[in-house]
Amino acid sequence: MLSAEPRQYSPGCGMPGDRSARLAARHAFVNLKLDFMTALADVPGAAWLQTQVRSAEEPVDLWLLRAPVFAVLGGADPGYRQRRQQLRRGLDSIFPDLDHASGFVTL
Repeated sequence: MLSAEPRQYSPGCGMPGDRSARLAARHAFVNLKLDFMTALADVPGAAWLQTQVRSAEEPVDLWLLRAPVFAVLGGADPGYRQRRQQLRRGLDSIFPDLDHASGFVTL
């Protein structure tokens, strides 16, 4: 006897809200990756870092690369300052709670 139960052709697909959350997270990751690549564009000696950014598969991979990228962008070039700021905004979009605690709080 055949069962009338519907077959699940996409196991693990989840609810529509889950899917949109995954898409939003992926979109944020891709934007952060582009921020890293833009920050490293035309920077002398940044070829290895660009390769690492291209091969990143998770946001945490980019988080681990932040210190060497900021070190490369540590020069006095005014364009580097703008790149650092853009990169910080991108990191804050994915890792908002990882900022250093300051003495100031909101009321």
